[in-house]
Amino acid sequence: MTRTRPLSVILCIVVAVTVTWLLEVILRSTGQPLLLPPFTLAIALVVIGALSLGLAIPIRRAVKAKELRRIDPFYATRVVVFAKSSSIAGALLLGMAGAILVFLLTLPVTPAVSSILMASATLGGAVVLLVTGLVAEFMCSIPPDDHDQGDERPATAHPH
Repeated sequence: MTRTRPLSVILCIVVAVTVTWLLEVILRSTGQPLLLPPFTLAIALVVIGALSLGLAIPIRRAVKAKELRRIDPFYATRVVVFAKSSSIAGALLLGMAGAILVFLLTLPVTPAVSSILMASATLGGAVVLLVTGLVAEFMCSIPPDDHDQGDERPATAHPH
């Protein structure tokens, strides 16, 4: 599995901004209430980010340890997939919360302060989730083996 690339993060943010902006415009034009994330979403995003880092710490310690420590490969795979999904979800939620916040601030009528605070809190939680996901992904990376790089023998096929 490769690390999350910056282009993937940027693409997720752009897609989320576009979809959320269009949804807000449609909701406003039809007289429906605007999409506003609850404050608890920001708290949940921070908790998920902390969980992602907490799960990656034992893997990082085992990788950096001088003595040989065995890590369950299934645990490591689950943690790195969780970290990668956290970074992608953080990017999508960052775009969504950013679009909601900008949409609220550009309305001709001044929105309630609580609406702006909820969108800002979600934006902050999304940034935390994105960053912690990327850091946890980095913490789960394994340095290349020295003896694998020197093995330059071509693969040969053996007849049956």
